[in-house]
Amino acid sequence: MKKIKLILSSIFLLVVAVIFTLGIFILINEIQEMLFVPDDSLMWTFNYPASLGIFIYEVYLILGMVYVFCKKFRSIYKEFRPRNVFMNKNRRSKFRIFIAINVMLFYMIISSVTVITENRIIDYSFLHPQGQVFNYDNIIKINTGVYGRNSLIPMKYSKGEFFYILELKNGQKVHLNRVCGTKDDEHDFLVIRRIDDKLVNRRTLKVSSMGNFERTTDYLDKIYTDKIQDILKNTN
Repeated sequence: MKKIKLILSSIFLLVVAVIFTLGIFILINEIQEMLFVPDDSLMWTFNYPASLGIFIYEVYLILGMVYVFCKKFRSIYKEFRPRNVFMNKNRRSKFRIFIAINVMLFYMIISSVTVITENRIIDYSFLHPQGQVFNYDNIIKINTGVYGRNSLIPMKYSKGEFFYILELKNGQKVHLNRVCGTKDDEHDFLVIRRIDDKLVNRRTLKVSSMGNFERTTDYLDKIYTDKIQDILKNTN
């Protein structure tokens, strides 16, 4: 009976964690669009690694639910929590510090946005809340293809994933494949294709590889792999 209860509790926690993660992602998406995305935008990206910050809140949720529903965890926590008088007297200060850190963390997450419009790129970050503005003349190179292996860094990219990277004069790179939203919810491959056409017509250097293209068929329908193929074969 205990095993069944444990299994059901684990499934419940997993389902809640997934729903919570999706909810946080949608909330952040809406806030980003409201604060940073102008009306003339074509698309915007949610930049790595700040995008992984979402999972910190998932950890908070799981720890909170385990604390509420697991008596054994509560007893272990109470056994090992600090009993120092000074620490106990400063709970309010620690709570304020915790809130301040999380406010900064949340802002760092939502501000990690790059917006692409018809003629410029606006890159926001924690250090550049007003955004750094680049026009298309600042794009010196396009690098596009399909990854042939998984990244050694967690969740950076995966085998068979399409990538489209713009390299700017200052060395900064904009990953259009990390799309967070597009104008009128148009499919991101169509938006990237239009941007690609414009850049190719401007004679922007494009390095494109069809190597590993067949790996896209492992997880995408033909209608999408055809769009990727069009982008990869569109060269100057």
